[in-house]
Parts: sequence; structure tokens; C-alpha cells
Amino acid sequence: MQSGIRERDVEKKVTEYAKKQGWISFKWVSPAQRFVPDRLYFKNGRVIIIEFKAPGKKPTKAQAVMHKLLDNSGHPVYIVDNIDDGKTYFDDKTSIRNASRH
Repeated sequence: MQSGIRERDVEKKVTEYAKKQGWISFKWVSPAQRFVPDRLYFKNGRVIIIEFKAPGKKPTKAQAVMHKLLDNSGHPVYIVDNIDDGKTYFDDKTSIRNASRH
């Protein structure tokens, strides 16, 4: 576990890496719908949706409900609480279909 690392640190480092790999990134903020995941990433017709957490932390129950709703609509949400693991989602050698969702 990466001690002393906060959620925003994980999000920042992973997003910096994704952008270096050519991904477009948007912070997902929806005033009318709370509990949406943190970030959307786009590249070559693919979309990756990520909920960032501090190391060892889990989504809240309300976030988990939103994640299930998105997953059931064909848009999985990936939970990332570790910088190194988060980077693997944007590595062209890794298939997102084989990545774990936690």
C-alpha cells in the first residue's frame, strides 16, 4: 500500500500518465446526479471510467449503486486506489477487458 498518498494524488498521477499516452481526460462532475465516478478517459473509440480512491479505501454504498447502474448499461467503472495499477489501464499492451474492476 502507498502510505500517505491521498485520492487526489492517485488521480493526478494516473491522469498525467494517461495524457502522456494520448488519452483525453475529463473530470466528471454532475450537479444533478451525485456519486458519478471521478474521471472519463477517451482514446481511439474507447472510454474508460474510473473511480479514484485513496489506497485501501472502497467506494461508498451510493457510489457502488451508481457504478452498478453504469456497469449494467455496458459501461464498467474501474476502481483505482494505486498509482501503478491505475497506469496499467492506459498501457497499450494491456487489454482493458482483462483488467480487474475490484
